[in-house]
Amino acid sequence: MVARGVPAMTAVAVAALDLTESYNWWRDINDSPFWQDRIFHLLAILYGIVAAVALVQLVRIQLRVPEYGWTTQKVFHFLNFLVNGVRCFVFVFRRDVQKLQPEIVQHILLDMPSLAFFTTYALLVLFWAEIYYQARAVSTDGLRPSFYTINAVVYVIQITLWLILWWKPISVLVILSKMFFAGVSLFAALGFLLYGGRLFLMLQRFPVESKGRRKKLQEVGYVTTICFSCFLIRCVMMCFNAFDKAADLDVLNHPILNFIYYLLVEILPSSLVLFILRKLPPKRGITQYHPIR
Repeated sequence: MVARGVPAMTAVAVAALDLTESYNWWRDINDSPFWQDRIFHLLAILYGIVAAVALVQLVRIQLRVPEYGWTTQKVFHFLNFLVNGVRCFVFVFRRDVQKLQPEIVQHILLDMPSLAFFTTYALLVLFWAEIYYQARAVSTDGLRPSFYTINAVVYVIQITLWLILWWKPISVLVILSKMFFAGVSLFAALGFLLYGGRLFLMLQRFPVESKGRRKKLQEVGYVTTICFSCFLIRCVMMCFNAFDKAADLDVLNHPILNFIYYLLVEILPSSLVLFILRKLPPKRGITQYHPIR
């Protein structure tokens, strides 16, 4: 009996040792200022690349259709440039940001791009909703006011939470602020599922078979899947972030978690969406190209 038990005990010990070594590897990187700087600078480089791509695409669209002013497509690319540019700046100076006082300034610099990211992709949901309702001969007069109202409410609530935290820092309010972000992310994910899914099904039922229809069907399907997934992941991660200190994204000593989180919820989705939506509008005869009024 003893002889049979030894290999089993040895296997358990080896597994425990491997787990400990893995944990030490993760902890050593998180606690190393060298790796912290390298990982955050890598994030800054990636954000800078995405910002540059969005800016180049914005310039190309402006050169193609300068007469249409600030269209939905132009605003979408400008907001992408703004969000990724600010993220790049924040991660380059992450150590200086962590030293800013009062502490609420740190929260604003780290969280404001997330609000702008929500607005950027909510604009895409608005555009799809307009196309869907126009195709069904339904009035779209209420869509833009609803878009502005929803964004105004989100920003007012978040700014109010920041002001209260500035006046009296309370840990419960920090948790509430993060849960609010989780709720906003879930709302965005459901918006993509609702209108992206509706537009996809409508295009799928469209009787005319053409290369353009197939490309548009793929475009809507891919973007819906990507954006729904990224906002859902953000929602789940923000819930963990609110209640688990080991999942805190606002500290310097969680660089690996920050890298995985921002890669999955912002960098990769933005890169893929910009690639999928890279097609320039035609110079003449634009029928589905709506300026923002």
